[in-house]
Amino acid sequence: MEDHKKQNMILFALAISAFAIGSTEFISVGLMPLLMKDFNISVELAGLTVSLYALGITIGAPILAVLTNHWPKKRLLILIMIVFIIGNITVATAPNFNVVLIGRVISSLAHGLFMSIASIIAADVVEPSRRSSAIAVMFTGLTVATVTGVPLGTFIGQISTWHMSFYFISLIGIIGLIVNWVTVPNDLPLGSKTSFMGVINVLKSKTLRVALIITALGYGATFTVYTFITPILQSMMHWSANSVVIILVIYGVMVAVGNTIGGRLTNQNILPALIKMFIGLLITLILLLLFMNNHWLGLLNIMLLGLFAFMNVPGLQLYIVQMAEKYTPNDISIASALNISAFNIGITLGSLLGGQGVAAVGLRVTPYFGIIMVLISILLTWMLNDKNKIKK
Repeated sequence: MEDHKKQNMILFALAISAFAIGSTEFISVGLMPLLMKDFNISVELAGLTVSLYALGITIGAPILAVLTNHWPKKRLLILIMIVFIIGNITVATAPNFNVVLIGRVISSLAHGLFMSIASIIAADVVEPSRRSSAIAVMFTGLTVATVTGVPLGTFIGQISTWHMSFYFISLIGIIGLIVNWVTVPNDLPLGSKTSFMGVINVLKSKTLRVALIITALGYGATFTVYTFITPILQSMMHWSANSVVIILVIYGVMVAVGNTIGGRLTNQNILPALIKMFIGLLITLILLLLFMNNHWLGLLNIMLLGLFAFMNVPGLQLYIVQMAEKYTPNDISIASALNISAFNIGITLGSLLGGQGVAAVGLRVTPYFGIIMVLISILLTWMLNDKNKIKK
């Protein structure tokens, strides 16, 4: 019982840091009007605060994982949080927009490496039967950030200044730093010293390559619709702007519920559970096509979309760690980091495909792209599962 309490405290500490980091990722979306006004910049330029951040995660996570793979995990975790705090304070005190972008890139480098190393720590500190649930608890910090952190940070910016929003996130980062320092054990297993060949080693494994593609497509499928959820709710389902705010909060709650369920379902037999989750997402996207113009049934489908949006995340992250333990045991943190990059590639791909569809035809076609992405994920996951059955 005492061990369980210690484990839960460590996972809670990681979740606090994930909350701070999750809040940072999208907070500039809510603060864009303030940034545009303060620095007299265009919306395209302000958008760099989001796109450069995503790029920093995608590229930085695997590179930094290679450089730090052999470092003691707790020391690395503490250093990551310090860099994260420095990045946000840099933004908060920025005298011009170029410094804002520099601070965003610094924060993004901490983000990618944190999600990679925190997943491994979460899996390390619990018994094997709880590994996926442990990763889900850590990722819950990200989920809660989308529900409360981003709106709260935006609200702080609106009633004071955008600078205060980044000070607020820095404060949460400091709290995360302290609780990690106190709770995370010093004797976590060390990774082996590696080189950039570690990235090649991971990508040379067919199983790991396919797993990374499944992550990008299976997770990214939701974003073909979610990126445009506000205009869909308003112009197609005819919900008011005030109602959309409440709907998005409830959507975030559904994401949190789905994340927890996904963690429990994938503690054992990951691939069969992932196939069922992807099928659930597929059915939801198909129904959304049918009911996108329906006020209430459309809303129900949006809620189901939230339920499945993060449900696959714990399983996808645990599977890549397990396969790396099997095929590239010296490069586990690199495989984990590449999977974090794959999540962000999925977000970018889903948003891009959805955006192209909206530009060419309209909002109605956005689910089609998600359906195609998740169908490919189901096929690839089924192939991996079939391969495992043959080996057994």
